[in-house]
Amino acid sequence: MVTNSDFNFTNNETVILELPFSEHIEELRQRLFHIFWIILLLTCVAFIEVKLLVKILELPVDNVKFFQLSPGEYFVSTVKISFYTGLLFGSPFAIGQIILFLLPGLTKKETKVILPLLLSSLLLFGLGLLFSYYALIPAALNFFLNYSDEVIEPLWSFDQYFEFILVLFYSTGLAFQIPIIQILLGLLNFVSAQQMLGAWRYVILVSTIIGAVLTPSTDPLTQLLLSFAILLLYFSGVGILFLIKN
Repeated sequence: MVTNSDFNFTNNETVILELPFSEHIEELRQRLFHIFWIILLLTCVAFIEVKLLVKILELPVDNVKFFQLSPGEYFVSTVKISFYTGLLFGSPFAIGQIILFLLPGLTKKETKVILPLLLSSLLLFGLGLLFSYYALIPAALNFFLNYSDEVIEPLWSFDQYFEFILVLFYSTGLAFQIPIIQILLGLLNFVSAQQMLGAWRYVILVSTIIGAVLTPSTDPLTQLLLSFAILLLYFSGVGILFLIKN
């Protein structure tokens, strides 16, 4: 069973592979170079299939006609979509390269904690994107459509639509990192699980504020959904930290 002593990062044996500083810099340069080319390759692949990606992004909303305000607007939008898609699917490779670079300098106990946290962070970010795509974005868009129903015909700029959902994607993905932050703070003994649980009243208030700040729309349903997700993530983080520390 894991005990508190397993997470005491002082006086731990370090897995050391002695290399000159110049070789560390060269290794870092090579790994960044590999990350750059992988993301560039995935971006090019995404650009080839960008029409499919555009259709996927349009699925959350019905009965809306998209248009471009300038001749090059749609092209610029497809370049953005391709880049962010390449960045998204290249992130596991990038994290893998970062792990391989940091691994020789970590203690064994640090490795047991940091590696699962990095992988969990990536998984939670992906879950945040899915939650945003299937819950937040449809809720926000349907609110605006219903609000203007029978008054204004919905004609949306595709570039502005993409910017809108991009903010929701990344704000939700970042919000889903809350358990990772909690576990790190708990393992470093900055705050205990009991203290986190005792602050539940403030957490409800803060989650409401975060839900209002991170969502680009002003509809209460979208803010409520994100606030509920933040609360669920927070109390999940408390539970996981409690299990780890005990």
